[in-house]
Amino acid sequence: MIMHHYRMAITAAVALLMFTGSASAQWLKHPTPGIPRLPDGKPNLAAPAPRLPDGKLDVSGLWLTRGIYIGNIAKDLKPGEVPFQPWAEKLYKERLDNLGKEDPTGRCVPGGVPRSTAVPYPFKILNTSNIVIVLYEAVHAYRQIFTDGRPLPKDPNPNWLGYSVGRWEGDEFVVESSGFNDNVWLDNQGHPATESLHVTERFRRKTFGNMDVQVTIDDPKAYTKPWTVTLPLALQPDTELLEYICVENEKDFARLVGK
Repeated sequence: MIMHHYRMAITAAVALLMFTGSASAQWLKHPTPGIPRLPDGKPNLAAPAPRLPDGKLDVSGLWLTRGIYIGNIAKDLKPGEVPFQPWAEKLYKERLDNLGKEDPTGRCVPGGVPRSTAVPYPFKILNTSNIVIVLYEAVHAYRQIFTDGRPLPKDPNPNWLGYSVGRWEGDEFVVESSGFNDNVWLDNQGHPATESLHVTERFRRKTFGNMDVQVTIDDPKAYTKPWTVTLPLALQPDTELLEYICVENEKDFARLVGK
């Protein structure tokens, strides 16, 4: 268990260093247009949350999750508040004990939803007509959230990132996702999910620079009832996404030998 937490800490630290250490070589000092600024030119992240021309909440921007949720997405919950089915709890404990040896992201596949939001890499949300696009720096993944009123597919080809549709409810952007494959890990510790997973995300932009996404996990095969966590997001002004080619010179997976 100690080794597992150590590995999670090292992973997060390396990710942070990769993001900050290459800052001087990219467009990471270029002022982002449209950001309100203080008299000294610094971004005013406490300014009111922006809105689209039709008055709906604007969730666009370059975002990064505050805090380390990638290790344990349920870290803010009390012990026992994750309502495991017995088999799922057993599998979760096995993954902990085996130091995440079978984690599919070790083979450079996308982390899925909501795991891709929790990683310590930024992601960019773009608003376009009838679709919201999310560009993840991690493994160069992308996600399409259709806002044209279509329903989720009833018999989808399973995907790592599933299928997503979105709508605005008052000051929330609500995203429903399903159609995942049967090898979903919700975080690095291995909270499991199945092909029955349905994820609801509620994006709430509180100020220009701060947004929460409330994530509800509904998977009756793995959990006895839906459960919810909240990921706090921080806007990343005057910076950009970096190239992330996971498979380039990848040699880690063979070394993940477990306990």
